[in-house]
Amino acid sequence: MLGTIKKCFFRWINYLLPVRRLQVVQGDVLPTKMPFRDFVLVKDGIEDWCVGFRCPCGCGKTIELLLPLEMEPRWTCKVDTKGRPTLHPSVWLKSGCKSHFWVREGRIIWV
Repeated sequence: MLGTIKKCFFRWINYLLPVRRLQVVQGDVLPTKMPFRDFVLVKDGIEDWCVGFRCPCGCGKTIELLLPLEMEPRWTCKVDTKGRPTLHPSVWLKSGCKSHFWVREGRIIWV
């Protein structure tokens, strides 16, 4: 019951807060301290390596999505001119909070 209330709160508050932005860092691992709302794109030279962010449900888990073509599963990350990320496909956590959502133009769209 409490988990359902918490998820409803985060779904509602998502539309009141500013959109999430993308920060770019060089390296091959996510930073140890992740931003509160923004996404982090890790680049190794010119290659996009992964995108990381905190789970939008509020559980505190850091989500890391791999981007290289040879990885599986893999995601694509596009950024518009305003710095808002879009991810494809959706993010579906199979364990823990089991959140399932899309990221479109910096907004979380819950499934």
